Amino acid sequence: MGKRRPPPSGGVGEEAERAVISVQILLIVLQIFVGLAVGLYFWNLLRRERSGRLTQRQSTGREMEELRRLRAIALSEPLSERTRPASIDEIVGQEEGLKALRAALMGPNPQHVIIYGPPGVGKTAAARLVLEEAKKNPLSPFRADAPFVELDATTARFDERGIADPLIGSVHDPIYQGAGALGQAGVPQPKPGAVTRAHGGVLFIDEIGELHPIQMNKLLKVLEDRLVRLESAYYSPDNPNIPPHIHDIFQNGLPADFRLVGATTRLPEELPPALRSRCVEVYFRPLTEREIETIARRAAGKLGAAVEPGALELLARYAQNGREAVAAVQLAYGVALTEGRRDLRIRDIRWVIDTSRLQPRPKARLPERPEVGRALGLAVYGPSLGAVIDVEATAVPARRPGAGRFTVTGIVEEEALDGRGRTLTRKSLAFGAAETVRTLLGRLGFRVADHDLHVHFPGGAPLDGPSAGVTVFVALYSALTGRPVDPRTALTGEVSVRGEVFPVGGVRAKLDAAREAGLRRVVVPKANEEARSCEGLEVVFAGTIEEVLAAALLPAPSAPASAPAPEVLDRSAVRREGGYRPAARGTGVADLASPSEEA
Repeated sequence: MGKRRPPPSGGVGEEAERAVISVQILLIVLQIFVGLAVGLYFWNLLRRERSGRLTQRQSTGREMEELRRLRAIALSEPLSERTRPASIDEIVGQEEGLKALRAALMGPNPQHVIIYGPPGVGKTAAARLVLEEAKKNPLSPFRADAPFVELDATTARFDERGIADPLIGSVHDPIYQGAGALGQAGVPQPKPGAVTRAHGGVLFIDEIGELHPIQMNKLLKVLEDRLVRLESAYYSPDNPNIPPHIHDIFQNGLPADFRLVGATTRLPEELPPALRSRCVEVYFRPLTEREIETIARRAAGKLGAAVEPGALELLARYAQNGREAVAAVQLAYGVALTEGRRDLRIRDIRWVIDTSRLQPRPKARLPERPEVGRALGLAVYGPSLGAVIDVEATAVPARRPGAGRFTVTGIVEEEALDGRGRTLTRKSLAFGAAETVRTLLGRLGFRVADHDLHVHFPGGAPLDGPSAGVTVFVALYSALTGRPVDPRTALTGEVSVRGEVFPVGGVRAKLDAAREAGLRRVVVPKANEEARSCEGLEVVFAGTIEEVLAAALLPAPSAPASAPAPEVLDRSAVRREGGYRPAARGTGVADLASPSEEA
């Protein structure tokens, strides 16, 4: 048999070579496919980016065109802006306040200031103009480019997480920054607030009393340090990705060396004591009728309108401030224009008064002659608005002895006090003052329990406070004794049950109100030294009720004109001779009783 030949070795090698070639071809195909896919991906990205840029350019072009179109539209300048004071001399009626404000800001060491005053009397304009004047003073540290930054405390809201704080400043952490470069790099981004923007100038905070307590505490810290310290959990001094200026901000703080000027319509005691202790307090008073008429006439001049005599005088009796007067003039002029006129007439002003429901300015109703049981008191509304008030009192014998009633009307009966997370309610201070007077009259010998006593505060305004004590005492004393009260004398002061007269607040505003009302004499507590420098008024200082009665009461009508005035109350004589006996029914006058009857 013949032997079988083995297969040639070359066939196996060719198959392996073909397999390798097939694998290589497959890999090449895969590489080409992957390359095409990657290329298509990036090409698509580039196309989208190019399309996005084109769309963005087109959108930006349309938006810019819309902005240019909107900016080309402008209405006429509001009259309130045209009448805004352009210099210190144009501010009406605030000579004393401006003097204090200039003294606080224009020296070599300017101070923080709080301006108290009603709305529309020029607080913001005064602060801005005093800064402009201070820039020209070579002694002032304010530079020529010193900023004036305004902030409204009623809208200065903040986030407790520190994301946003328009007053102090905030830090935008990477988690809140979005797609920004610093956010992607994990870098916190500080955002300066108003205190930093006001660096080297003035920060004006309107209605500073409305500032949130947390922001108030932060502001006090900034006032002390004169810089802002910012913190962030994302900040690390060793992070090389953080730019040098951000390192500097976190390590050294943002500069905040400014002078604070806060304006408020609140009472001083309603502001935090920590803020008040750091600031000079300046008071802007309410405008008088003549000053409001001046502002209204200036507004009419800006409009180029002729004014009928008496028209602006009528408006001044109703407008409460300059801003209200300017708005009324503009509205009245609009009425005139609709009728084809360019003058302001009295009927136009009357129409504005009726349409706007304007109320007449509070005005004292002075007695025409001396009256029994009617005394004039002095009150203060807000931080610096004084007023003359009537206090009426009657004393009628009760139906039976010991059954007398005591009534007080026209006052606030209760007052709610908010503070430290709780609300306290207390009895009216004015009612408490009246009850103190009733007790004092009883101690002095008047048999008040045998009379129906009624004290009334007419006018409708909510009144409260202890300073009406002296006025209530004089009115009741007059009603009980029949002695009339001087109609040209006003009274203020707190009375104790021992007959002492204690000091009260708001004396300067009260004196201004008395002077404007045409009074000639004012009785104030001895301890109110600020009343000594008062022009145009006779100021009588009283430390006891005897001194008050000597200044306020006139002789009884039955006394002859040549007879001397009856002596005022002698407490020792009252105790020695007995108390006051109730008068005959219907007379309302008391006389001395015997010791046995008083007992």
